[in-house]
Amino acid sequence: MSVSTLRKFEKVCQILDGHGRSPAKLVPILQEIQAEYRYLPEQVLSYVATALAIPPARVFGVATFYAHFALKPKGKYVVHVCDGTACHVKDADGLLAAIRTRLGLAKGQDTTEDLRFTVETVSCLGACGLAPVMVVNERIYGQMTPERCVQALEDIMEREDR
Repeated sequence: MSVSTLRKFEKVCQILDGHGRSPAKLVPILQEIQAEYRYLPEQVLSYVATALAIPPARVFGVATFYAHFALKPKGKYVVHVCDGTACHVKDADGLLAAIRTRLGLAKGQDTTEDLRFTVETVSCLGACGLAPVMVVNERIYGQMTPERCVQALEDIMEREDR
């Protein structure tokens, strides 16, 4: 086993121990693991099942049932573009296209190669008065245009590169 694999499981063990290795705490355990790794690696899910003495199908079932959980790596910055009714009629598709173009995402690709950005659409962000809306991690950007979306991403990139 590689050193990075051992470190990965060391952190998972700490998380499991912090929850008393209780199968009843599966959801908070998975939430904490995802917070640590930005997704739920398959190898880790199998380990969690073994450590909690529950069937792997139960762990995978929970991980795939909740939309909050990701089985693929996500970027450091998760960009949510609202496609609810108010945002859709105010050109959410244009925002999404501009973002994907600026980040160089191919069709079917949601995360940049450098794992800096992940782009997702959501049904509603509950900010209809600010439509169209984009959220990057926890920051809300309202009344967006394709140009303003690109500028917001470039601002993030500039801060990261300092």
